[in-house]
Amino acid sequence: MLLFRLPAVAQNKTIDKIIAVVGNEIVLLSDLNMRQVQYISAGTAQNQVSPCYILQQILVQKLLKQQAMIDSIMVDDNQVDQEIDRRIRASIQRAGGEERLEQFLNKSILQYKDEIRPEIKDLLIADKMQGKITENVSITPREVEQYFKSYKKDSLPDIGTEYEIGEIVLHPELSKLEKQKYFDKLDAIRLRVKSGEGFGFLAKTYSEDPGSAAEGGDLGFFDRGTMVKEFTAMAFKLKAGEVSPVFETENGFHILQVLERRGEQVHARHILIIPKTTALSLERLKNHADTIYADLTAKKLSFSDAAARYSDNKQSKYNGGMLLYADEVTTRTISIPAEKLDPKIFLVVDTMKAPEISKPVFFSGADGKDGYKILFLKSKVAPHKGNLNQDYVKFKERAQELKVNKALSEWFEKRRGSTFIKIDADYLGCKELEIWRKKVKD
Repeated sequence: MLLFRLPAVAQNKTIDKIIAVVGNEIVLLSDLNMRQVQYISAGTAQNQVSPCYILQQILVQKLLKQQAMIDSIMVDDNQVDQEIDRRIRASIQRAGGEERLEQFLNKSILQYKDEIRPEIKDLLIADKMQGKITENVSITPREVEQYFKSYKKDSLPDIGTEYEIGEIVLHPELSKLEKQKYFDKLDAIRLRVKSGEGFGFLAKTYSEDPGSAAEGGDLGFFDRGTMVKEFTAMAFKLKAGEVSPVFETENGFHILQVLERRGEQVHARHILIIPKTTALSLERLKNHADTIYADLTAKKLSFSDAAARYSDNKQSKYNGGMLLYADEVTTRTISIPAEKLDPKIFLVVDTMKAPEISKPVFFSGADGKDGYKILFLKSKVAPHKGNLNQDYVKFKERAQELKVNKALSEWFEKRRGSTFIKIDADYLGCKELEIWRKKVKD
């Protein structure tokens, strides 16, 4: 509901004013309002879109930026372009299309990009400065043990059921004949572009890329490391204005048009057609999956070797096939809470005993790709009180986070003490600004 209430607020004819001063920089009411629009369009949690919370974030950013200028820390324009494009694409997808986002913003996407550019650049600089402040913060085993001992016995966290699961993901491969109709469909669209029809209109009408179709296929600027290799090779081979022939990547068939070249960055748009699975291709895949399963149960190869050799999941295939999980504390771990598991995977592994390998299981992915999975239940940990033997990584990550936060707090305290800070009276009652308010009183 917030998504559709905000425009009315944004259209109020409130006169802009200075609401804070940090060193030699000012914060305007319009800055806060713009940040609020960004947060809501990005789907930020409701408790993080309040004016008090947002002003606190802006003040932190201003301090970091000023130190970054002293330390000559900068970001280049290409990084800024990429971040803006990433945010706009996500907002368009969340809003349900480019037109709906523009209605919400009450301005064009192009205008919005120009407005947020200075702020995004400052934000990237601040992030880079924060990374520099904490880059040498590390945690020792002794510190982890001390952190664990700081818990009272009855306050140790309850750890729910957790699984360690591997998977081999298998997608069907179409024959050349099965692919031909999709190639022909896209080639016909390419000829329509060559004859003068609008690329953007055709992308909105026919492209099956959910991230860019609503934007007329626009992918923004990207460098050589952003896209899959075949797409990158084609994009950097073309001149501005040129349209590619039909070509294939792991995602399907594409045509692309380069809009602009800027050094090692290219701005392009594309139309994607995704070939659909056939009954014959699934039958071939099932036979392939059965052969892999037979080799695994006969111990002709290990699960990790089979994943590296056969799995189509690029995120897990070189990790022994193991699924990874990240939460707000732990960076990445193979221990996955039961409630965070894909329900379809849970239904399979819940009846297995570790260590056990499942028979091939048919699945239909959220991306529309059908296939088979072979699952490996490496371990299942029953609910228990947190302890160092089973949960060392969790306590290490929490201890590390505390140490990083302490380093940042000490840095901010020092900077606040030597920086002129003034906050408008309307915001002095904010709980989030309490530490800044103390500085103001001083």
